Amino acid sequence: MPELPEVETTRRGLEPLLLGQRIRTVVVRDRRLRQPVPRRLAQLIAGATIRGLARRGKYLLIDCGTGTLIVHLGMSGRLWVVRDGAAPTLHDHFDLVLDNGLVVRLRDPRRFGLVLWQPGNPLAHNLLAHIGSEPLSAEFDGGALHAATRNRSAAIKHVLMDSHVVAGVGNIYANEALFRAGISPRTAARRLSRERCNVLTAKIRETLEAAINAGGSSLRDYVASDGMAGNYQSQFLVYDRAGEPCRRCGTTIREIRQGQRSTFYCPKCQKA
Repeated sequence: MPELPEVETTRRGLEPLLLGQRIRTVVVRDRRLRQPVPRRLAQLIAGATIRGLARRGKYLLIDCGTGTLIVHLGMSGRLWVVRDGAAPTLHDHFDLVLDNGLVVRLRDPRRFGLVLWQPGNPLAHNLLAHIGSEPLSAEFDGGALHAATRNRSAAIKHVLMDSHVVAGVGNIYANEALFRAGISPRTAARRLSRERCNVLTAKIRETLEAAINAGGSSLRDYVASDGMAGNYQSQFLVYDRAGEPCRRCGTTIREIRQGQRSTFYCPKCQKA
């Protein structure tokens, strides 16, 4: 599933192409995404000028003045730019057609993505209203994480993946950040001291920024808005490296299951 770095990479790729452009129409080939694409979307959005592109967690927000197009890539979605007239394929469910001849196209084989419309403040939408701190923002620091974990007995990896605590940190980057911080993914969140929370928030930011700089991680379906695959998977320290030697100490990387998700860690570098 695309996580924060993949969505941010997509946002940065689309912004110079979309900003200030007028929307001609939308083409909806299949409304049956995780939530149905609004039936009147073409009427609501045609003629609008794109004023900005933002990201909240794993959601892309396209500001159209009178409202905001909220896009989520789901488990298998790709959002990229083609020329008007480019033939769609089987899973190309949605096109945002611009006056300048460019089309922003959503391909989503599993149909777990979202294309929604929110009039007014997009952060008032029920999918966005309760999301936690942005991990790349100044408000996400050791103090904030320490305060959020005092009553949490769940493993710290679970807590990092809880969008009510921190926005957009999924399985890949939770694994990688915990390794960088030297913290076991099984450690109870409330056991972390303020000092270790300081380290962990810094390593979360470091991990996400490195992934964004590499264009995100392409494991299955993800490509950036220019159709190019990300490259961060070549830099993984623990994720998907079970049985391989730790890049730091040489100890064999282990894999366990936490909440039906794979967790990868070094038993020597991440003792507690």
